[in-house]
Amino acid sequence: MSNKSDSFSTLPLPETSPRGMFRHFGPGLVLMMTGIGTSHLVTAPAAGGRFEFALLWCIPVAYVFKYYGFEMAFRFTNATGRSMLDAYSTAPRKWPVWYVLITTLIQCALGQAGRLAAAAAVLFYVFSEYLGLGLTNWAQGIGIDSLAVYGFGLGAISVAIVLYGRYAAVEMATKVLAGILFVSTVGVYLVEPAPFSAMGRFFTVEVPGGSWLIIAAFLGLLPTGMDVSLQASEWGKAKRVGMGRIREKLEEQGYVRPFDAFSSTKADLSVDVTKLPEHAQEYCRRWFRIGLMDFTLGHIVSFILATIFLLLAAVWLYPSPIEGRAVIGEIARIFTDSVGPGMMVVFIAGAFAATFSTAFNYFDGWPRVVAACCRNLFRSTADLPGIAADQLTPAHRSVMSSEYNIYRITMFYSLVAAVVILAGIPRPVYLVLVSSALAFFIAPVISFLNLYYCLTVIPKTDKAFYPSRFATLFSWLSLVIFTGLTVVIIVARVIQPLLAELGG
Repeated sequence: MSNKSDSFSTLPLPETSPRGMFRHFGPGLVLMMTGIGTSHLVTAPAAGGRFEFALLWCIPVAYVFKYYGFEMAFRFTNATGRSMLDAYSTAPRKWPVWYVLITTLIQCALGQAGRLAAAAAVLFYVFSEYLGLGLTNWAQGIGIDSLAVYGFGLGAISVAIVLYGRYAAVEMATKVLAGILFVSTVGVYLVEPAPFSAMGRFFTVEVPGGSWLIIAAFLGLLPTGMDVSLQASEWGKAKRVGMGRIREKLEEQGYVRPFDAFSSTKADLSVDVTKLPEHAQEYCRRWFRIGLMDFTLGHIVSFILATIFLLLAAVWLYPSPIEGRAVIGEIARIFTDSVGPGMMVVFIAGAFAATFSTAFNYFDGWPRVVAACCRNLFRSTADLPGIAADQLTPAHRSVMSSEYNIYRITMFYSLVAAVVILAGIPRPVYLVLVSSALAFFIAPVISFLNLYYCLTVIPKTDKAFYPSRFATLFSWLSLVIFTGLTVVIIVARVIQPLLAELGG
């Protein structure tokens, strides 16, 4: 046993000072920037512009009651060194993996179309309205919508960057863009903040007529779609630190049972941390604390920005429909009317940071989830796992069913499908709201699965990783509330209109 212990004694313990922790941040900030963009820059201003402060209550509801749904995914990956999708594969007939695969392929198309629509709307405003260049007329002259042209350009750039740098590129771009967005938005808000009396609307539930799609969009994509917790779990593995780094060695040395997606049970995912060498325990716990701080910081920053965008729109734009291709120009009035025309450049930088980073991260995240699903569904993919450059062999590149090739194929499918939808429905606000509502409808299933596997895989004796009593009870309460809201909206906006039409 001493030889085994010695093999873990050289693990470098990460710094836990504020500066050291920030240097290690990644998956939590990626998750934050994946959500910030369409939900914050389009949905929040649409809510404020159309309904003033009436929908302010949606923001704390979304953030408070979805917190543990995301946190459980981080917790599980840090506690086991495996992703949530590995856990899903142990269910009967792997039904959760099939569910995630199907819904993710839909999101790769429709959801990505909404993200590209928002990013394309920024470029449409910059080149067509602000700079007065003729791309719009040129595109119309050859029968192509200009938004689709901008969307394709941004998508192609994103795919190229992600394939070239993969996770490192995602993390580096996120830290830069997050800083630009936060500074520009908070700076403008401080110039003339919303009246303090409006803050009471955080606690007053009101559903104005015609607001259901925005409410569903808020609850679906604030801070981001619950399905992104699966992306974050895969990003956590990709970072290869903490338990994710030592899991294979633990299996080799007999500390934990080897996991095979086609023969193992969920019990094989479990790691009894108390049986590990002391240095390995401290190593894993430190990375877990960093991961939680990373995620919590991203959650808080995302909440602040969503609130500020709604308040700014309510103060400066209400009443306004906030729609059409020039939607970014209308939202830009917040910055120019409050500070002056000189703020336009700052706003455009923040707007582009928000929308492009969202689309950029999704081009990595959704294909990563599809590839992980196939890794847990098909033996040929499981035999060639891995996306990181140091995991690739010639077989990974030549065999079509390898996880790496499925990742790449899905990325190109997402690009093509999203641009086709954007060309057919060139309405950025509508696409954003519909894709966001879709994320809301699948959130309860993902939340339940994340909680269930944390409670049944992580040993109850593990005080560091097992959810506390409060976290467990609040997670169940959150699940009940979100499921109830989902049922209410489906009944009110889908079943009742259908029955009325059939009855008529």
